[in-house]
Amino acid sequence: MTEASSEKFEGLITPDELRKITEDKEMAELRKALEHQKKVESEQKDVYQAFMNQHVHPEAKARVTAAVRRAAERGEKEIQVMRFSSEFCTDSGRAINNFEPNWPETLTGFAKEAYDAWDQNLRPLGYKLRAQILNYPNGMPGDVGMILYW
Repeated sequence: MTEASSEKFEGLITPDELRKITEDKEMAELRKALEHQKKVESEQKDVYQAFMNQHVHPEAKARVTAAVRRAAERGEKEIQVMRFSSEFCTDSGRAINNFEPNWPETLTGFAKEAYDAWDQNLRPLGYKLRAQILNYPNGMPGDVGMILYW
């Protein structure tokens, strides 16, 4: 290259500088992804804690009565009364997914309390309750639905 032609390219960004720009961008994206992951994990932990500490509302009787009446008026014979992550079960939903009769033993937190409320108050009236896996993200049990039927 002649001296005149190298002057034309003086001040041009170097490949090393370009690599540094790319690395900085990748690191910023990685930091952002890590921050997002931490936020998601924190939110999931909060949801889990809320689920574990939630209790059957004092107005549950009136709410259930109204909900089953509306369903019956629509000609339905069941309603979904609860939805929660299968991760909240002691076996991650395995017993529910396999229709095992002991599935209630795997419930925790609010689901366990709601099941016990059904067992004590609604079962004697003839209501039935089943649990089923509602979705399978990545082929694994996702959310559990608890369905009240009559």
